[in-house]
Amino acid sequence: MILSAALKKQTLRYWLVLLCSVPLLALAAIDVYEFDTPEQEARFRSLTQELRCPKCQNQSIADSDADISGDMRARTAQMIREGHTDREVVDFFRERYGDFVSYRPPFDATTLLLWLGPGIVLLAGGILVIRLLRRASAAADKEGAAADNEEDVNQ
Repeated sequence: MILSAALKKQTLRYWLVLLCSVPLLALAAIDVYEFDTPEQEARFRSLTQELRCPKCQNQSIADSDADISGDMRARTAQMIREGHTDREVVDFFRERYGDFVSYRPPFDATTLLLWLGPGIVLLAGGILVIRLLRRASAAADKEGAAADNEEDVNQ
């Protein structure tokens, strides 16, 4: 009985320590960057949303938990504090990881299809719909003319 009470008390302590440590784990995952001005912090937030994680494929470095994204966030914060422009920061990462790292790649020969592709698909779809509607209209006109001719013959 005494052993059981001691065991219960010890188990309760373990659970209490475990529950108290959970919030600390959440805090450990948050990166904290200090900036001189609110404008620098706003630029940091904007840039980390604009840059894509090379590992995660379709997540910004702000949203990604990958180690490379953490390194990119730290480098972005450092460059902003050093006074680099947004363009210089983006170009720095494009130089290292290619155009894929930016959600807004430059308009050049290698990204031509990326920029013009949606418009080409939309245009081709519109042309296809127009042609199908014209064929359906022409077929309906032929059926109507054939029905009129058949009525004339029957009278």
